[in-house]
Amino acid sequence: MDRSVTFHPIGIIHSPFKTREGMPIQSAAARDIRGEIQLEEQYVSGLQDLDGFSHIYLIYHFHLSRGYDLQVIPFMDEEHRGVFATRAPRRPNAIGLSIVRLAEVTGNVLHILDVDILDGTPLLDIKPYVTQMDAHVTQKEGWLTGKIEKMEEMVSDSRFVNR
Repeated sequence: MDRSVTFHPIGIIHSPFKTREGMPIQSAAARDIRGEIQLEEQYVSGLQDLDGFSHIYLIYHFHLSRGYDLQVIPFMDEEHRGVFATRAPRRPNAIGLSIVRLAEVTGNVLHILDVDILDGTPLLDIKPYVTQMDAHVTQKEGWLTGKIEKMEEMVSDSRFVNR
């Protein structure tokens, strides 16, 4: 049985980050960093009503990531962790997820804030973020307990660059 899945980008994400090193490691730590999405023209009608939302999910392809490791040392730790217990970019399926603020939609361009994404990243999908549906109070934060406070001072380095 063929289990292959094929995605086609719906647009390109642009940001000030030309290299991975020095990028914020999460959009919550990328406060006010501006970017934009250039959506392919054929998808513009799908933007109808999106400007009524303050935040959106961006689902994208880690296009520079090759291969993966099932055990990684994540940015906010010094121990090996299972890749599925992290947000590391070198994953079996190189898919990224960020929540960004939507500032404006102009034609096929989405102006966004809180960008933690590499310039030129292929966008796979957009979904509205709705607090009542998406914000859950967590009871456990795993290995991140007591470390999340370091997020804003952490930036990406070369640990996930292809080997």
